[in-house]
Amino acid sequence: MDDELRARLAEDLEDGFECLVLCYQHLVYGIAYRAIGSAPDAEEVTQDAFVRAHRALERYPAERIRELKLRGWLARITLNLVYNRLRDGRAGGKRTAAQTLSEAALESKPDGADGPEAAWERRESAESWARLLAGLPEHYRRAVELRHVEGLSYQELAEALHRPLGTVKAHVHRGVRLLREAYEAHQAQLERA
Repeated sequence: MDDELRARLAEDLEDGFECLVLCYQHLVYGIAYRAIGSAPDAEEVTQDAFVRAHRALERYPAERIRELKLRGWLARITLNLVYNRLRDGRAGGKRTAAQTLSEAALESKPDGADGPEAAWERRESAESWARLLAGLPEHYRRAVELRHVEGLSYQELAEALHRPLGTVKAHVHRGVRLLREAYEAHQAQLERA
């Protein structure tokens, strides 16, 4: 699909760009929302990311467009905007990762799919995992989120984070290991209580 989209963007930017937005708006918004935790701020970052992407594509020669790894490239643009916004203090209503993921867990099931008890358990589980994830060092947390929540490949992850492939693989592996250790410690604590 990306090959087709890149070719389309290289041939006719305006026509192809609409498809780019439709294909990747959820990825860009998801990255922004998880990082900032505010829907209005995430929407602004999403719009800004696509504006920046369009401006960049206007300047790129067709050959460069055909070579782009779109998911990683868009993730990098989004993360840069998020970091700028957080650094400049423009992210209003910062929410915790637990709030963000628990809402996502509730929204993942269609209405009526289960009862209130199952919805509560999903929320509790999402909040628990989010707290554990939030406890990871930033570079591990971001790598794990992009790999296992957003589904980026390791190559896309390397591009998004501007790190060598081996480094992002190590960060994901170590992040997952730390997450597993934190989970096991949490479970042991619950059993003692």
